[in-house]
Amino acid sequence: MISTEKILNTVEMVQKDNLDVRTVTMGINLMDCRDTDIDVLCRKVVNKIEKHAGNLVETCEQMVAKYGIPIVNKRLAVSPAADVAAGFDVAGFVKLAKALNQAARSVGIDIVGGYTAQVQKGTSRGDATLLESLPEAIHSTEKVCASINLASSRAGINMEVVGQIGHILKAMAENSRDNDGFDCAKLVVFANQPEDNPFMAGAYLGHGEPDTVINVGVSGPGVVKRALERRIERDGAENLGLDDLAEEIKRTSCRVTRCGELIGREVAHLLGTQFGVVDLSLAPTPKVGDSIGEILTCLGLDAIGAPGSTACIAMLNDAVKKGGAFASQAVGGLSGAFIPVCEDSALADAATKGDLTLEKLEAMTCVCSVGLDMIAIPGDTPAETISAIIADEMAIGMINKKTTAVRLIPVPGKKAGDRIEFGGLFGGGTVMPVHNPGKSARFIRFGGRIPAPIHSLNN
Repeated sequence: MISTEKILNTVEMVQKDNLDVRTVTMGINLMDCRDTDIDVLCRKVVNKIEKHAGNLVETCEQMVAKYGIPIVNKRLAVSPAADVAAGFDVAGFVKLAKALNQAARSVGIDIVGGYTAQVQKGTSRGDATLLESLPEAIHSTEKVCASINLASSRAGINMEVVGQIGHILKAMAENSRDNDGFDCAKLVVFANQPEDNPFMAGAYLGHGEPDTVINVGVSGPGVVKRALERRIERDGAENLGLDDLAEEIKRTSCRVTRCGELIGREVAHLLGTQFGVVDLSLAPTPKVGDSIGEILTCLGLDAIGAPGSTACIAMLNDAVKKGGAFASQAVGGLSGAFIPVCEDSALADAATKGDLTLEKLEAMTCVCSVGLDMIAIPGDTPAETISAIIADEMAIGMINKKTTAVRLIPVPGKKAGDRIEFGGLFGGGTVMPVHNPGKSARFIRFGGRIPAPIHSLNN
């Protein structure tokens, strides 16, 4: 039986600490929708999504009413579009993107991920066509998100595509110039992209996944922050070590994970599908009190980005994973701490003050989940420099056998220090400076592939 104390703790987490289920994401396999006629393919895609996800939003609302825990987003993740639409031209791929957008609107979900290509070792014709279609496909849809896997610890880094991505991002930014390059916020590039991640923009349904599945993303940075504050207030900072604070984070993460799994399994049961994973990623929002940066402040940093920031985020990430693993056998996705600058009020403020630099963020990504996320950079940053920043992050993921990702937004017409606002969960912040622009062009122009590290030969 659940104790009264545990019920009251959960209620307090919701009411005071910003606990929510950040996303319930339904994965849908679209490979059986393929056809030689793009219009037929698109109809099949819309019909299948409507069939399986038609009751997703209503079911999630039932869970909110039953348990009182907000579900912020209802999302879809589909099979990689590069495979579903292989054989068609750019116009065909754009039609598929619009069909996904139509289906998302039809079933009332917030975002659909899966406009995706896996190119870590090479580029098929379908992959190449999807890459070419990205600027138009993303600009002509409102709910479609794209992701490209550029590298893996087994395959190395596809530097040919890394070089292309810089130019693609520049084109996407120019398409959305009137909205500060916002199209770029809907494209993320990966090393070691997980197949069951429920968070956007990197969600897609991998080939080893069920035909339909429910994955849940639970986010609780506000809950972790308040737990730390209560522990420090109760015991006194002078009586606590970092190991004590890590234990508090672990226990809190355990409780949050169990809440997410409870809701995810019930949603899956009601929809007649499988439950996949609960992803306990501390994903912040622009709301004050719901910030990864504020957790770092609780852990003793007077300036986010100061020496010690990497060690703090490493401890936080590890404690979150340990708490999640203790709570559930179904922890998956990314499950750690995100540091998306524009989406986190404290990180955005630190970047504005100059305390947090691109270089320090890169160091922190070595030990946290994902990578250089939601970072606005000057619009005149050369495409090759953007590609080189991406290459650095891909190398961190490849060598360390971890997932890393990049979501950069070169803001047209803006320079370092200028302010941008996207609104909603995407937040806003200050355009961060990029040092040594144009100094990496020769490196990027070599192209080819950076071979996998020697530890890839571990079978």
